[in-house]
Amino acid sequence: MSDGPLFSRERTWHPPAFTPGYKTSVTRAPSRALVSFPPTLSEETGPVFDHDVLGPLDNDLLHNFAAPGESAIGQRIIVHGRVLDETGRGVPNALVEFWQANAGGRYRHKKEGYLAPLDPNFGGCGRTITSEDGSYHFRTVKPGPYPWPNGGNDWRPAHIHFSVFGASFAQRLITQMYFEGDPLIWRCPIVATIPSREAVEQLIAPLDMNATIPMDSRAYKFDIVLRGRRATLFENRPEGT
Repeated sequence: MSDGPLFSRERTWHPPAFTPGYKTSVTRAPSRALVSFPPTLSEETGPVFDHDVLGPLDNDLLHNFAAPGESAIGQRIIVHGRVLDETGRGVPNALVEFWQANAGGRYRHKKEGYLAPLDPNFGGCGRTITSEDGSYHFRTVKPGPYPWPNGGNDWRPAHIHFSVFGASFAQRLITQMYFEGDPLIWRCPIVATIPSREAVEQLIAPLDMNATIPMDSRAYKFDIVLRGRRATLFENRPEGT
């Protein structure tokens, strides 16, 4: 994603694959030595993303699944920021995808087990492409926390999932954004697998009152840094892509 010098990913920030406090990691952690496979040509050369792939409401989760004249229910927010390389330069034309639970903490998924109601006007997913300076933004509702069957009473803090594509399918990074001031962040078993408090804080978006729309939407700022000492923590393998 950058044509400058390569900065190594900070591996000490990444949690180990086997973390018994995060129950599903027990069965997902590798039990044998990893095997490296060379990438295929299609993985290294495609696809090429441009604005032609976007629909007019792809970055507006308030309305992109809503019936005409309707809107998603919940606290209206704007999420904005920049995708940056390791030297602080913006990364243009990166496809950024995002998905989340609704304001009640429920996903639109056939296997969702939480009892919170579905919002018929909220699909919970969208996408955009970064501008020349690496900036992106989208509108949505603040997602709700939800319980999950990890321990006796574990709750996921409110969060939004992000996927960032580079110039090929192999260049995909996935992470989560949390919200400033949420006490559940520091109680979450998934967050607790991250060994560095500083790394966790890189995933917490601060309230940005300068970007709010008065009488409409609050705003949160979330920059995504690809590599270097201040890189965003990604859910991919530690060496990245």
